[in-house]
Amino acid sequence: MTGRDSYSQVADEQLDALESGPDAELYNAVLDACDLVFRLPEVAQRNSTAVTTGQGIVFRLPVAGHSPYKVFWSSAGPRVEAVFPHP
Repeated sequence: MTGRDSYSQVADEQLDALESGPDAELYNAVLDACDLVFRLPEVAQRNSTAVTTGQGIVFRLPVAGHSPYKVFWSSAGPRVEAVFPHP
């Protein structure tokens, strides 16, 4: 079960935009990726690449079937930090 702190404000806004956007399949695929992060973070981590930021390591999980979209997440929590197209 995810809590209020499971998503950054940025990720929450990006998910709201995707939800109200024209591509329901993309939105659902992003939710599936987020679900993987929360339910099975060790599997999500194996399928992610790591990016070092000023705030530490953030994982970049591809959204299945919707390249170049990625879910950026941190293992603390875990927490979804952002969702956007990224090479």
